[in-house]
Amino acid sequence: MRRLVFSSAGESHGRGLVAVLSGLPAGLEVDREAVGEELRRRQRGYGRGGRMAIEADEADFLAGVRHGRTLGSPIAILIWNRDFANWQADMAAFAEPGQEPKRPAVRKPRPGHADLAGALKYGHHDLRNVLERASARETAARVAVGAVCKQFLAAFGVAVRSQVLAIEDVQAKPADLSSDEDWARVEASCLRCGDAEAEASMRAAIDAAREDGDTLGGIGEVVALGMPPGLGSYVSWDERLDAVIAAALMSVPSVKAVEIGDGLSLARVRGSAAHDEIAPDARRTWKLGRSSNRAGGLEGGVTNGEPVVARVAFKPIPTLQQPLQSVDLDTGAPEIAHAERSDVCVVPAGCVVAEAMMALVLADAMLCKFGGDCMEDTLAAYQAYLARLEGMVGDGA
Repeated sequence: MRRLVFSSAGESHGRGLVAVLSGLPAGLEVDREAVGEELRRRQRGYGRGGRMAIEADEADFLAGVRHGRTLGSPIAILIWNRDFANWQADMAAFAEPGQEPKRPAVRKPRPGHADLAGALKYGHHDLRNVLERASARETAARVAVGAVCKQFLAAFGVAVRSQVLAIEDVQAKPADLSSDEDWARVEASCLRCGDAEAEASMRAAIDAAREDGDTLGGIGEVVALGMPPGLGSYVSWDERLDAVIAAALMSVPSVKAVEIGDGLSLARVRGSAAHDEIAPDARRTWKLGRSSNRAGGLEGGVTNGEPVVARVAFKPIPTLQQPLQSVDLDTGAPEIAHAERSDVCVVPAGCVVAEAMMALVLADAMLCKFGGDCMEDTLAAYQAYLARLEGMVGDGA
């Protein structure tokens, strides 16, 4: 990312999470309630654990916004961790006299988590120094920043939505996320699934996994609607927008694969069945449309004016109530892995995080293309671009 820079700080059971976003133009009207609603969307979902009953995430804007509008300076957001009250002796930045940690050092790494690899890299004796930051709790900061980016994109008519397509081996009929009716059904679902029959089977699968002390993964889809053509670039590998989107989505905890458009299935068909034919479309400023969207709205690393579509595969989270085999790092002997309070299935919440990362990447791509230090300038550049596109294809007369 070249225009927008996002960073976060904080541990899962520390005092709170801090998010800093630099590069947004001045003059964007920020809806604080909408940011709070995005954070609540992340906390919902069938299969979430006890932590969500403790936290009530709200975004406390510390800097970069005045009287509801961005200043053009870095935006700083604080999200307090309510659970810190139960972890103060263990997670305080500085130990107070007589305040001893209540919990022993974690020395039995969990397979599939960052515990062991992180400890080897950073030289930590207590694996909690790894797992606290590697925890998906950090994604609350991403969602807060992504919510602001969504509001920026909305000024250009772009909306980012998501749905759950599968939990374990239960497949759902995909909803049409461009339909407000379908979107309302997805939003009302406890599993972000518009297929009621599949949702019932998903719930049953989650209940069974919970009973077994196990966890489940699945597949989610993220779609950006209202996208203009021309974002991203084909001239340099690191500017190809599909690559940037894939990297951002792969950074979400538990994501192990990303597919743009029809992705893997395109490898199994001929070229004549793989690509999206071009046809006149008078409804669009650039007067062109596609017969399909197998490319997921991206060709050569550049948006082509169709919705940007990505699917993400979430592995089952590695914190199990029936832990897997591991090793005690103190003795080197085989031992059962460490167990923490955890979710059974994070796919619905993971989709909300994926929305945030998609919004962050697309907002950056917008600013790379149109620039501007204030919203008025950015919007003017966007309108001038659309005017140029309007004259590029003839009327057929």
